[in-house]
Amino acid sequence: MLAALVLALCAAGAAGWGGWQRYQAANDDSASFAQARDDALAAGEQAVQNMNTLDHKTLEQGLDSWEQSTTGDLHRQLVDGRDAFARQITEVKTVSTARVLSGAVTELDERAGRAGVMVALRVTVTAPEGEPAVKESRLIGSLTRTAEGWKLSALGQAPVGATAG
Repeated sequence: MLAALVLALCAAGAAGWGGWQRYQAANDDSASFAQARDDALAAGEQAVQNMNTLDHKTLEQGLDSWEQSTTGDLHRQLVDGRDAFARQITEVKTVSTARVLSGAVTELDERAGRAGVMVALRVTVTAPEGEPAVKESRLIGSLTRTAEGWKLSALGQAPVGATAG
């Protein structure tokens, strides 16, 4: 009888402790921040990959993807320059395919709806003649949270620092 009572008390204590831990985890701001960071990173990586992937055979779909991945001034620049860029890609008939190697959130301001990402990519450009050209690059992007989620609002090359000699 005593052993059963001790066992029941231990089980109740373990259940109570487990419930308290789950409650704390569910109401912890750091968990919410981590989720926001993960969401921004996933959206940033996808947007950067989209902006570096384009096939002249499916040009309209690719340019639509660019526009759907962006907001603000970057979006306006893409919309305004779409026709000229489409003519250029149609003439050279290239296919660019990007693959994300790694990415990181460099800043996150949830209240302001802004984030920064750095993404390492491997881009393969295939022209109608010749061998594919492969280039690895690091890009820095700014993200803005919109009603549809995080979107790319700026994109540029990451600076390469000097190395020790």
